[in-house]
Amino acid sequence: MANNASTADANKTKRALLVVDIQNDYFPGGLWPLCDMDAAADKAARVLEAARTAGDLVVHIRHEFTTTDAPFFKSESVGAQIHPKAQNLKDEYVVVKRYTNSYRETNLKEILDRHGVKQVVICGAMSQNCIDAVTRASFDFGYECVVIHDACATRDLEFNGIPIPAKYVHAAFMAALQFAYAKTVSTDEYLAGGKN
Repeated sequence: MANNASTADANKTKRALLVVDIQNDYFPGGLWPLCDMDAAADKAARVLEAARTAGDLVVHIRHEFTTTDAPFFKSESVGAQIHPKAQNLKDEYVVVKRYTNSYRETNLKEILDRHGVKQVVICGAMSQNCIDAVTRASFDFGYECVVIHDACATRDLEFNGIPIPAKYVHAAFMAALQFAYAKTVSTDEYLAGGKN
């Protein structure tokens, strides 16, 4: 997106929605499908609609690897594109990142600060990677953080031969963020008025 003056004037709420990595490769048929990604994206779409209605700043964050041997989100691939459920509008920012932390070597902080953002609302994927990283970094930059926990998704992992189901990966990271970095709420709670 471009620098749009009407968007700058519209953010009276001082709140931004960060829609993180809701991209085709994370969905069934993609190169790196997540557990319950469709359900999380449906919830993210509801939050996105509410943010647009409220006049919040909306920033879509899209990951794209630079190497052709990447396991997913290959440069200029269909899999690296934003999924239709969370598709950006023409006047919404799209930040392309190369690292887990959405602020690293991007203009995300510049965008937020230009619009006077005080609170960031976060949804997307993966819970233990980019959602964790952007939440912690946002907190460290001084933004108030809200994570919409059921609008985030991840996948089964393994550590030291121990299988870890996605629901436990997700719960552990949401619990850690809730402890020190963010308010965590469900989509229904957020839309019912738990925005502050």
